[in-house]
Amino acid sequence: MNSKKGYKQALRELQIDLVTLQRHLIAHDLQILVLFEGRDAAGKDGTIKRIVEHLSPRETRVVALGKPSDRDSASWYFQRFVPHLPSCQEMVLFNRSWYNRAGVERVMGFCTDQEYRDFMDSVVPFETMLVRSGIQIIKYYLDIDKEEQKKRMKARRVDPLKQWKVSPVDEVAIKHWREYSVARNEMFAKSHSEMVPWYVVRANNKKTARLNVIRHLLTVVQCPECDRQAETPDPDIIFPYDGAHLLSGKIAP
Repeated sequence: MNSKKGYKQALRELQIDLVTLQRHLIAHDLQILVLFEGRDAAGKDGTIKRIVEHLSPRETRVVALGKPSDRDSASWYFQRFVPHLPSCQEMVLFNRSWYNRAGVERVMGFCTDQEYRDFMDSVVPFETMLVRSGIQIIKYYLDIDKEEQKKRMKARRVDPLKQWKVSPVDEVAIKHWREYSVARNEMFAKSHSEMVPWYVVRANNKKTARLNVIRHLLTVVQCPECDRQAETPDPDIIFPYDGAHLLSGKIAP
């Protein structure tokens, strides 16, 4: 988006379409689950904020779970996520999800190799079960390059309004850049499916990423009442995962 005014205007139009989408969701008893993953500082918070900003809080929920409790750790891995799944007429957005096991937990050693393998074997059947129960799952991975992450991490440390975002895990994110890349690539390869694909969002430009995620969301939920032309996402910014993108550089190495 070339200007601040142009971005705000485009965002407003898309947010009006999101309100229309919510009416459609309620009228047709839809269940929408949107998962946001990505590196630290990739822009998940800001994107989610713009999606839910003008939606009804009764039918919209944002879920950002903290560190698992001892009880969570002793239970079936997916159990703590299940109570937060959408019921009819609801849209739920997960700011990080069960894919923590494939990313942060894998890289930082917060799970065992066997727990990781069990997750990878279970996640596609689990998501398939949810889809067959009537939940539409949309998975977004916000992708940024290493230099952009460094810049954003530095900004967090000096901005008093962003201090809450700084954590010990964030502090070593750049140090473990390569390990996170390997974990991400394995996650894509093993959990991208025809029924629940991954959509990669090139998010170095936050505003462009936000607009295109909303456009894409409006497209995949397929609300006939929305403005179809306004929803068209840029295929260079948001696209389904393909292993070829790792070789072409379309996904950050």
